[in-house]
Amino acid sequence: MARSARSQARPVHVIDGSRTPFIKARGKPGPFSPADLAVQCGRPLLMRQPFAPDAFDQVIVGCANQIAGEMNVARVAAMRLGCGEQMPAWTVHRNCGSGMQSLDDAFRAIAHGDMDMVLAGGTEALSRAPLILADDATEWLAEFQQAKTPGQTVKALTQFELGFLSPEIGLKQGLTDPFTGMSMGQTAEELAHRFGITRWQADDYALESHRRLAKAQEEGWLEGEVEAMFAPDGTAYDHDDGVRADSTIEALGKLKPVFEPYGDVTAGNASQVTDGACWMILASDEAVSRHGLTPLATIRDSEWAALDPKVMGLGPVLSSSPLMTRAGLSLDDIDLWEINEAFAAQVLACLEAFADADFCREVLGLDAPVGMIDRARLNIDGGAVSLGHPVGTSGTRIVLHLVNALRRTGGKRGIATECIGGGQGGAMLVEVA
Repeated sequence: MARSARSQARPVHVIDGSRTPFIKARGKPGPFSPADLAVQCGRPLLMRQPFAPDAFDQVIVGCANQIAGEMNVARVAAMRLGCGEQMPAWTVHRNCGSGMQSLDDAFRAIAHGDMDMVLAGGTEALSRAPLILADDATEWLAEFQQAKTPGQTVKALTQFELGFLSPEIGLKQGLTDPFTGMSMGQTAEELAHRFGITRWQADDYALESHRRLAKAQEEGWLEGEVEAMFAPDGTAYDHDDGVRADSTIEALGKLKPVFEPYGDVTAGNASQVTDGACWMILASDEAVSRHGLTPLATIRDSEWAALDPKVMGLGPVLSSSPLMTRAGLSLDDIDLWEINEAFAAQVLACLEAFADADFCREVLGLDAPVGMIDRARLNIDGGAVSLGHPVGTSGTRIVLHLVNALRRTGGKRGIATECIGGGQGGAMLVEVA
């Protein structure tokens, strides 16, 4: 149930932030681990600050797929960034909401006086998701390793099956809801069916996402946000490489549905599997004064919501509506929106739900519909369909980009929101300084 009021004692300011380019996974492990990604964009961010890296009270990182060699990746990244041995650092996991969860934990700690300055963010290397052996393959391997005599070894070898050499990508299991048995793509199909979203509408939205990101790159609007990365072999990565500026509605229309034969979801209108990281620095008034900082924006409120996992894509509607209600805001008061583009059909279903009187009355408890969000105010520089969705990072990225987009366009207020696998939603309300 949503809170009726926010018990915020102090304002929480956004001081700065940066992210890596989002690198599309291409069937093999990418050049960077989660900690590598966090360090690549964290170093230039910290180097331009007027305080030392050990000035933070805490470091928090969202990550949904930690790798074995970097358990508590927040601590690994903090140490590599020079934050010091005495810097507390911890990793949070709320699936797609992990990056926003790190911001929310920092926001609450600063608002209630427990901390003054926090480095918070998200990192994810989906290309390095582990391979998982089937149970029978694991049992065979255990028996083989426990063999103590030549006879036992031969017996184990005779029981080997070629299928044991076909492990499953862990990410596939992670994108399947354990309660409903539905993949995240199937939940998007459910929403498309319920709200009458057509394949053409989903493809058209995807095309617009690519065009907007391509324009943002061409105009240089992301230059202050994206930090170039350099791989061990010297390869430079300086832009989100999943964008397809030359895509057409005809080309998107030729892609086969993932759930044949009549599905709406395709590889072209779904978010891309990518690697990437993002950081933000949050601070109190006291920290701003102490270090001579200039805030970019203020986080005013946050909200988390939960719903049926089968329709998890509606999480943005359930989490962002209470923000507007508590603040007494209408759609006209929100200058820009960032709704993470898990699937084109899912975003379009959210827009329909906001405008549906029955849904708003029965699900949100409102007397009137929230209204239809103007697409000109939504994801104005593209989103996860065109630049990718590194799960633990996206929540941080959409908040950081919302701040930058508001400042560029002269807007005042914005909401960043996302759906979360398993049936949740998260949202943040920000105001520029």
